[in-house]
Amino acid sequence: MQAALLIIGDEILSGRTQDKNLSYLAEWLNEAGIQMAEARIVLDVRDDIVRAVNELRAKHDYVFTTGGIGPTHDDITAECMAVAFGRELTLHPEAFRRLEEHYGAAEFSEARQRMAHTPEGADLIDNPVSIAPGFQVENVFVMAGVPKIMQAMLETVRPRLKAGRKIWSKALTIHAPESQMAGVLAEIQESHEGTSLGSYPFFREGKIGTQIVIRSADQGLIEAALSSLVRFCDATGYGHDAPKE
Repeated sequence: MQAALLIIGDEILSGRTQDKNLSYLAEWLNEAGIQMAEARIVLDVRDDIVRAVNELRAKHDYVFTTGGIGPTHDDITAECMAVAFGRELTLHPEAFRRLEEHYGAAEFSEARQRMAHTPEGADLIDNPVSIAPGFQVENVFVMAGVPKIMQAMLETVRPRLKAGRKIWSKALTIHAPESQMAGVLAEIQESHEGTSLGSYPFFREGKIGTQIVIRSADQGLIEAALSSLVRFCDATGYGHDAPKE
């Protein structure tokens, strides 16, 4: 099972706001047995959002979007989802009820009422933090951009997701340049089908090193690949730290 994240908002690409949802969602999905396969960031531009949604939902089992479902004029995600799915943008009666009850009729302004609009036939995503719901249309889950709200919304949609196999990982930090290990990493990758190896060079306290991360849905394959890597280090005299989860 694979998923994609579409991050919507000018503020992310301008640098004014730092995205904190990608890493959280990737880890959360992995625990659910779903692999984060792609992430994109788009401006608050209708055609760009519609195009990205349609490309991603055709390519992946699930698509999660963050941002653009607030009360202001530039929050156009709901409108874009309606266009992407060829549906009318309608006032969702249950969303309207929740919001009116939360704000009170006197404070339930026209701007706030914008948050009660969803594509026709959408299912709401509960928002335990600030009431204003997200929504789901087919395999697309539309959520808030504020991290705490997004995280709370995620927990409410967990039962709707079909889990796959969890991807496990182990990391080995080796005190040697990445260039010295390129050949053996390719060999280990080729001889341990079902694993993926990533190498991440670093420079700390005046010393060069490389962290190797081995990933697989099979923990036994990880251990086998890790053993091969440790044997290589022992044979070449490269020091290494203890493996970490």
